[in-house]
Order: sequence, then C-alpha cells, then structure tokens
Amino acid sequence: MVGLPARGKTYISYKVSRYLTWLGIKTHIFSVGNYRRKIAGLNLPHTFFDTNNMEAMKIRHEAAMMALNDMIQWFFKEEGTLVGILDATNSSKKARAWINQELTCRGIQVLFIESICDNEKVIMSNIKDVKLSSPDYCNRDPKAATEDFMKRISHYEATYETITEQDLSYIKLINVGSQYIINMIRSYLESRIVYYLMNLHTRPKRIWFSRHGESLFNLEDKIGGDSGLSPRGEQYALKLPELVKQNIGDRPLTVWTSSMTRTIQTARHLPFPKKQWKALDELDTGVCDGMTYDEIAAKYPDDFSRRDEDKFNYRYRGGESYRDLVLRLEPVIMDLERHENILIISHQATIRCMYAYFMGLSHEELPYARIPLHTIIELKPKAFSCEEKLYKVDVGAVDTFRPKGQKSRRLTNDTFVDSSIPLAEGASGEIADANTSILPITPISVTPC
Repeated sequence: MVGLPARGKTYISYKVSRYLTWLGIKTHIFSVGNYRRKIAGLNLPHTFFDTNNMEAMKIRHEAAMMALNDMIQWFFKEEGTLVGILDATNSSKKARAWINQELTCRGIQVLFIESICDNEKVIMSNIKDVKLSSPDYCNRDPKAATEDFMKRISHYEATYETITEQDLSYIKLINVGSQYIINMIRSYLESRIVYYLMNLHTRPKRIWFSRHGESLFNLEDKIGGDSGLSPRGEQYALKLPELVKQNIGDRPLTVWTSSMTRTIQTARHLPFPKKQWKALDELDTGVCDGMTYDEIAAKYPDDFSRRDEDKFNYRYRGGESYRDLVLRLEPVIMDLERHENILIISHQATIRCMYAYFMGLSHEELPYARIPLHTIIELKPKAFSCEEKLYKVDVGAVDTFRPKGQKSRRLTNDTFVDSSIPLAEGASGEIADANTSILPITPISVTPC
C-alpha cells in the first residue's frame, strides 16, 4: 500500500484481503502501524512522525523491517498461491525501492496500490470514522485527536512522493475511484486485483437478501428443481411489499432475482425495477436434482459422505460445488460493490456465498451459514465490519437447514428436522420453525477479518 494517512489504505487492504480469501487465495495483512505500536506504545504525539525526529525515524524503520521480514517468512512457511499485504504509507521512492528489492530478490512479485485523495470531506470522514477509533487515539478528546492527526498528516506531506517509477507495477486510485492510473500489470492475479479495485467504491450502502418464498420442493424436502411456490410461499410473496415498505422504506430500490420460477414469483408483487441474473440461480445439484437427502444418502452413500467431509469443495456429479458457485457469483459481487439499494431474491446456497463475502466467513463456515426462509437479511458494510439485521414476516416455513452429518426427515406435516438435534437457529440465533410469527429485529455486531 502507498499513500498519506486517512486515504483509505487500511480499508482497501481489508477489502482486497476479504475478496481474495473469498476466492480461495490465502491472504494476510501485515500492518506496520501495529508493529510500531508494539515497539513505541500508544498515544504518540504528532511530533513522533516528524522526519526530523531521528530517534522516532529509527523506530519507524525498525517497525517496517519487522513487518516486511514477517511477511517474507510467511510466504516461505505457507503453501499455495499467497498474497501478503504490507499496509503502511510507503510514501517515498527510497522506501518503495527497498521493499521491491527485498521481495523480488526472493522471487516474490510486487504490486503497489496507491490511494490519492484531495477531497477534504472524504479525508475528514475517514479520520472521524476510522482513525479516531484506532488504538493511537484511545481515550483522547475527539477534537484534540483530530487536530493532532491533521498535524501528523502534514509531517508525511512534507516528504511524500507519489509513484512515478516506471519500472514498478502499480495502480493509483484517485479520489475514491474517479480516476485510475495503471502501470505494468503483468500477471493474472495482478489483473484480478486491479479489476476488483476498479469496481470498489467506499460510499455507504445497504444490501438486502431474501430467499424465495417456500417452494413445493421445500415441502417435499427435495433439492434443486424449478418448482413454484407453496401456498405459504405465495403468502410471503404477497406480504413482501409491506415488509419492504416497513423496514426498507421508500428509497429507490432495484430487485435482482435468479432466472428460476420461485424467485420470479416471489418478486412479482414488488413495485420496483427488476433484473434477472442467471448467475443467481441455485447451486446445480447435477444427478441429484429433485432428490431428497435421504435418497442421496441411499443411492450415492460415498458422495454423501464426501460432501459432509468437505462441503465447500464437493461437486455434485454433473453439477457444481460451492467453490464453483463463488466463481459464478464474482460478477454479481462486482456489481454489488458499484451499486447501492439492491434487494436480491435468490436461493439458499447462492445467498450463502454472497453473505460470506460481506461477513468474511471462511470456506468451512460458508456452506453452513443460516439463511432462513421468509426473512429479509439487511447488510450494511462498514470499513472493517458488516452490520446485519433480520426482518421476518408472519408466515411460517419449513426449516431447510441441515447441520453437518445430518439427514433431514419429516417430523410434522410440513416441517423437516432431525430428531436428534434441536430446531435450527436462524441467522441471528432465533428459532426458525414452521409456526414462527413476527420476531423482533436483532442487530448483529460482526468483526469479519
């Protein structure tokens, strides 16, 4: 990373890390600021960052060396495709030359990401939203902390050198994506990161997810297929506009659905522009399409066992895995990063993958995320976390959640659960059985990375 303080470098670091981890690329952030705090402590005055303060400069360089050395050790300890992110200002040509030399001589490819911003409103927003809550300013008066941080920035500005080195691979993001400058992008992975950054916008947004209403296949405990809604699913579709009005309000909204019957039927009463995405279709279950889990366990016992062992990577015969689904949904994620006020009506596995991206779930957690029927999930991405709220409608639905190693079976006329476990909790911890009425909205605080 390259850039003056309060230019969103750490935010970009976390977003890139979350994106690459979601794709299955092992990524780790090495923050020079964290190393500096370990060495020099907290609540340092702005004079610590004055380049004329030789003692402080020595400590800052020691912190940078420790972070870089740890990153190099991490590269050689881990296996597979790896991305390490060195989060620091790296604001001089000398510092960048040192980093480039230390890494390239060990066969590690280097990409510099520079964030440039001269928009005072954006800078002050970054200071108030992120910097004042950092360990550097814990228990400090906000006004005094802001004044101190502005003086800290001025010390960096005195020696800051934007990237002009033509022998380096880099991308410059200018004023929150209003302009990009790209130089010497040489590899597929670098191009993927650049592609992501060019779709990344930092403005506040909210995204809403809802599964389709209960389907006829849900009632029969069958997976896949293109069945229509059950009578209760139709009730949910009728009540969805009021649920949206009560909890989302009158803001302009765009509705995205899959190309499958049950999502289109669920959305048909909503008075908003609609867009169908084939990419939002449910996970393709191949030869198991239209079967129950009991039938799959009986007919394909080895497959059933392998899926429970590694649900994210297991690919149905002639179908897809969750890993395949993540790759299929990448263009949707790019569009979601560019847009705001989107309501997506889709399917359990599909929403799990998108939900995992925003919430920072691991590949082990992703296939077991709870996405209950007849519920709107609201996500509000923030700098380093994502707020979540649930809005339920007073129409019951079967519980389709299946814990690892469990086969669902009919317990009552319309409810499928395993008798050896309690009723499954919903995404916010509520019980999601077939007779649920309106439940209180429960905000969730999540630290995703």
